[in-house]
Amino acid sequence: MPNHYSGHWLLLAINPIREIVYYLDSLGNDWTTYPDMKVLIDTILQAFRAQRDIQTSRRGANSITWIKVACPQQRNQIDCGYFMLRFMRDTLALGRLKIPTDYFDEFKCAFYTKDQVDEIKEEWCQFMIKLDVCS
Repeated sequence: MPNHYSGHWLLLAINPIREIVYYLDSLGNDWTTYPDMKVLIDTILQAFRAQRDIQTSRRGANSITWIKVACPQQRNQIDCGYFMLRFMRDTLALGRLKIPTDYFDEFKCAFYTKDQVDEIKEEWCQFMIKLDVCS
């Protein structure tokens, strides 16, 4: 789930059955930096439980596990959207149900290169052109 909070994009991968939220932030912030986001996700998961009549523990929303993933970090204040798209693409490309806390070995790096960021920009442009959203 892409999340835009106070001008910054980050990615949340949510497993509602196991009540796990994988948190990928290219600025390296902890999820507690965005308290409104946590309240929103906790509310969504509580609604999911209620809709499916899932019994909750006594801890309720506190039983939700937030896992910070050590993902590549951006070196500026403007590329967060492209990083979020790259995280999403990497996750979906591997087709795994669990995201390692130290990111995927296949894509692990401290920072994306300019070429890697440009690659996702180009893919996004091609996708938008195919959708013909500009006409």
